[in-house]
Amino acid sequence: MRFYEFESKQVLKKFGIPIPNGQVARTVNDVEAIYQTLECEVVIKTQVLSGGRMKAGGVKFADDLETTKKLTTEILDIKINDLQPVGVIIEPKSSIEQEYYAAITWDGVAKQPLLIFSDMGGIDIEEIAEKHPAHISKTLLPNLRPVSDYHAKLAVSNVGISGKDLGQLSRILKKLADIFYTYDLTLAEINPIAKLTDGSFIALDGHMDMEAEARNYHQELLRELNISSEDNRQARPPTEFEINGAIVDSQDTRGVAGNVTEFDGNLGLIIGAGGGSLTLFDAVRNAGGKPANYCEIGGNPSVKKTADLAKLIVTKAGVDKIAVMMNVVSNTRVDIVARGVIKGVIDAGFEPKDKIAIFRIPGSWEEEGFKILDKYGVEYVDRTVSMYEAANKAVQKMQSGK
Repeated sequence: MRFYEFESKQVLKKFGIPIPNGQVARTVNDVEAIYQTLECEVVIKTQVLSGGRMKAGGVKFADDLETTKKLTTEILDIKINDLQPVGVIIEPKSSIEQEYYAAITWDGVAKQPLLIFSDMGGIDIEEIAEKHPAHISKTLLPNLRPVSDYHAKLAVSNVGISGKDLGQLSRILKKLADIFYTYDLTLAEINPIAKLTDGSFIALDGHMDMEAEARNYHQELLRELNISSEDNRQARPPTEFEINGAIVDSQDTRGVAGNVTEFDGNLGLIIGAGGGSLTLFDAVRNAGGKPANYCEIGGNPSVKKTADLAKLIVTKAGVDKIAVMMNVVSNTRVDIVARGVIKGVIDAGFEPKDKIAIFRIPGSWEEEGFKILDKYGVEYVDRTVSMYEAANKAVQKMQSGK
C-alpha cells in the first residue's frame, strides 16, 4: 500500500529525520488557521498518490493569505492521473542551497534491499541515471544484519561528498534504512533532501510503499496515521468495490477470499492458489479477455466468505459472467468453494449456469464439488485441463455470448 506525502513525512519525523513545519488542509476553510501559524512565504502541495505533481500544476508558492487560499482552491480542483486530491500540505518555503535524492527499494536480481543516492535531487531519478550516471550511487544492503553507518557513508561518499555533509547525509540515510526495515516497505524515498542555506538538512518530500501482506504487523503505525483497516490503497485510493472486498476478507480468519483490485472489464474473476491468481489474470488477458477485477482465494475460506466474494464480483457494474479458477490445491476444499460461489450467485439473483463461465478448481473433495456443479448446470473442467486452457474457455464463452 502507498502512503501520501503527509503520512510519509510523519514516519520520517517519528525516526528523527527533519521535515518542514507544515500542516494538511483538507478544504480551503482550513487555510487561514494554518497560515497564521506560519506567517511566511509558503509552498502548497497537492496530496495524491501519484507522481508528476509539479508538472500537473499541483505545487504552487504563495506569500500572503489570500493568494494561499486562491491557490489552494485551484489545486484541490486539479486531478492528477485521474486522482482527486485528499488535501494539500501547506509548509514554509525553504531557502535551498543543494538538493539530494535518496531511496531504498528492492533489487529483484540481487534479492537484497538497494540504497540509491544522488547529489542531483529534485528531478526524476530516471533522468539522472540516463544523463548523469556518475552522480548516482547504488549500495546493496544486508537482508539479515542491521544496516550500519558504513553502508550509508559508502552510498554518500561514492558520489564525492565528504566532510560535515557526509556525516549529516549519512545519518538521514541510516534512519531511512531503519524505516524501510522496521515497516516492511518496498520503497522509502526522499526527493529531495535539501541542504538549506544555514547548512542544515531537511526532507522536503517523502514517498513510502508498504508490502500489502505486512499491514497486519503494523496496525499501530496505521492507527497513528489514521489509515483504516479497509483502506487497501495502492497507487491510488481504494474504490468502493475494493473496500467492500477487504470487508469480505476480514469477516473471519479462515482462508483468503478478497484482496480485490478493480478493473473495467466484463469478466469477473475468482482466482488463486500459490501464485495462480497472477497466472490466471495474465492468461485471461493474453486470451483477449477483459478482467473486471483481480482477486485472491485460497486457504479454505468458509462458504459464507466465498459466497459474499462471489456476490460482490457478480454484481459489479459491467460484469457479464464470472470465471472461478485455481491451481491444484490441497488445502482448499473444492466442494466448499463450489457451494459458496453458487450461493453467492443465487443470492445476487442470478442462475449459476448463466453467470459462471467456467469452474476449474482441482483439489481435495473435488468429486463432491463437481456433483454440486452438475446439479446447477455449471460447466467445469478437471485437472487435465490446464489453467491456460480454462482461461481460454472462459474468454471464448464471453466472446460467443453463450
